[in-house]
Amino acid sequence: MSIAAILLAAGQGTRMQSDLPKVLHKIAGAPMIVHAMSSADALGPERVIVVTGHGGEAVEAAVADWREDVAFAQQTEQLGTAHAVKAAAEALDGFAGDAVVLYGDTPFIRGETLEAMRGARRDGAAVVVLGFEAAEPGGYGRLVTGPEGLEAIVEAKEATPDQLAITLCNSGVVMADAALLMDLVGAVGNDNAKGEYYLTDIVGLARDRGLACAAVTCEEAETLGVNSRPDLAVAERVFQDRRRAEAMEGGVTLTAPETVHFAFDTHIGRDVEIAPNVVFGPGVTVETGAVIRAFCHLEGCHVSNGAEIGPYARLRPGAEIGEKARVGNFVEVKNADVHEGAKINHLTYVGDAEIGKRANIGAGTITCNYDGVFKHRTVIGEGAFIGSNSALVAPVTIADGGYVASGSVVTENVGPGDLAIGRARQVNKQGLGARMVARLKALKASKGQG
Repeated sequence: MSIAAILLAAGQGTRMQSDLPKVLHKIAGAPMIVHAMSSADALGPERVIVVTGHGGEAVEAAVADWREDVAFAQQTEQLGTAHAVKAAAEALDGFAGDAVVLYGDTPFIRGETLEAMRGARRDGAAVVVLGFEAAEPGGYGRLVTGPEGLEAIVEAKEATPDQLAITLCNSGVVMADAALLMDLVGAVGNDNAKGEYYLTDIVGLARDRGLACAAVTCEEAETLGVNSRPDLAVAERVFQDRRRAEAMEGGVTLTAPETVHFAFDTHIGRDVEIAPNVVFGPGVTVETGAVIRAFCHLEGCHVSNGAEIGPYARLRPGAEIGEKARVGNFVEVKNADVHEGAKINHLTYVGDAEIGKRANIGAGTITCNYDGVFKHRTVIGEGAFIGSNSALVAPVTIADGGYVASGSVVTENVGPGDLAIGRARQVNKQGLGARMVARLKALKASKGQG
């Protein structure tokens, strides 16, 4: 059965105290709505529809940056959840299959949970609602169940004392045949204190038509909604705890798990060792057997088998680190290919460059890649040796086996096996240092500075 995912992203999120639409606040480097879309991907949706409201243009632009196959619908007035779902009707035109309603500010629904909801649909339920057992039900809507399945969803402020004692609560996530869903939301009224159209009412409407409804349950943590900055911090912690556990279960060694921070799309291979206080930004892949030492920051980069990074290294977007290469302490690499076995051990900036196999880059080396307008590339060949404190002014090529003497400023290409020396000749002036110090001390004394 085909399925469409409808993601509601119309809430204003005033408790966030932000000009940014709520669903664009980031968890692990990705907008929370991207996490919600990732949950929907587990079902292989034929269509993904994002319903926007406040800040809709910003939401559309941000979502489009992450994926292209998304349709958008606008809820021009914020008149409740059923009204928001109804806004997706045109985007669903001609679609035959089920639809699942998710929320852009509820980022952690698991794919297995959505599959369980699809299973309940296959078993004959016309409408499936996701619920959870709440430790503190408070103001959550209650799911009233009976021998025939889900009987009603009752808002807390309208519940009887017996209904308030129910701990099975409503998450808001719903699955139904798309055409039926649109028919039901079209029949929802707004006879309530807020004058809004509530998606929860579709259960009662379906039951009145003799249609079966069912509740599927999940852990409460899956239904975590983000409505404030404290909620956002909790969501970040939930994500990180899950991802750390998944990494260790997958064969990754985390020396101090609570200090390692992953991004939404971090990929780590087996037998990788990650030391304390490592931060992964978006777009990082680390292959089997690599070692990431303490206090490293990686973003938009690829680390190959057996490579060693850090401590205190920074890999920026476009850094490609080859097998068994070494990038050491206080080294920054950006948009550069560091090939197999190359060594950049300390205090170096390598930007817009290619470092050949087994090349050795000395401490304090800089690739001078930017002229104030354009970026230029440095090429260092296989087995080349760059002496400490050298500046390579791009565009420049050091051929295979080329040598650069320490302290050189290299502005011309260096041939295979050649030695480049680009520094001023040292001149020692006998006694000049002592005379200069004596003169300065006398000047200082004359000014009464003792």
